[in-house]
Amino acid sequence: MSIYEGVVQDLIDELGRLPGVGPKGAQRIAFHLLHSDPADMERLAQVITDVRTQARFCSVCFNVAAQELCRVCRDERRDPAVICVVEEPKDVIAIEKTREFNGRYHVLGGSLSPMDGVTAEQLRIRELLARCEGSAVTEVIIATDPNLEGEATATFLIGRLTPLGVAVSVLASGLPVGGDLEYADEVTLGRAFHGRRKIQD
Repeated sequence: MSIYEGVVQDLIDELGRLPGVGPKGAQRIAFHLLHSDPADMERLAQVITDVRTQARFCSVCFNVAAQELCRVCRDERRDPAVICVVEEPKDVIAIEKTREFNGRYHVLGGSLSPMDGVTAEQLRIRELLARCEGSAVTEVIIATDPNLEGEATATFLIGRLTPLGVAVSVLASGLPVGGDLEYADEVTLGRAFHGRRKIQD
């Protein structure tokens, strides 16, 4: 049942649809916006519109980008021979905070989840394999979330990557099973990178 009327309730309902925002959080944000300076509100509305029309994804790794290539793919100091595979762009940020990785990334756009109808064809797995075939890639680090979907995705990728002759490694233990990579602290994630293990043929 709606507590408030009109556009205020509409705003609360829309905010409540965002991930991680519950009913009380949606109400707090809505009333914060109601009391905000009109110029701030207009700027926020414009940014939301702009992100939909102007945001793009890197043509190589599919990370969020402002140009055709993302910041990491444009950086010639990064090692192109090592690719870290993650599920979402937010995972790139989590790994970058550790300062332990100096290679390139590949963003899958999610994880395998047959129950939700997410299959390999809907992820950017084909593009990953194309990057590894006949190229200078020597190692692929699989950094999917330590949950059922992430583990299933990692297992699927291992089966597709090992025949290509590249070394495949997964992050070490220390990451909580059932959690999300983005919520891991930098120390834990950094240690997981240091202790990653190679997958044998």
